[in-house]
Amino acid sequence: MELHASSRQNGASFFGVLSVLIVLGIFLSVGFKLFSPYWEYRTITSVVKATSEDREELAKPIVQIRSNLNRRFNINQVSLPSQDALTITEDAGVIFFNLDYEVRVPMFGNVDAVVMFQDNYEARKP
Repeated sequence: MELHASSRQNGASFFGVLSVLIVLGIFLSVGFKLFSPYWEYRTITSVVKATSEDREELAKPIVQIRSNLNRRFNINQVSLPSQDALTITEDAGVIFFNLDYEVRVPMFGNVDAVVMFQDNYEARKP
């Protein structure tokens, strides 16, 4: 019994490997560009959530709560895209923290990605 060895080599071609590398590069580039807005959002939500759970902080007036939040954002080296991205309101002894903003991230040339963030927290005033 004789086995015939194929004279043609099998494996990935140059263009196959090149196309996989290009697709991988695009995904990594998009991932690196979108990482920063998501990381900032994660930090912002952790600060707002911690504030909404702090009984001493909730006893303060809304103006003081906002000032302390801005100070915490500054300490964590994050900033909201606009002043109205975070609204703090009080109704019947309940404080509402509404976080609603979007970030535009330049991707390639004239193509941008718009990332929208929305979150709501509420806390009872002590």
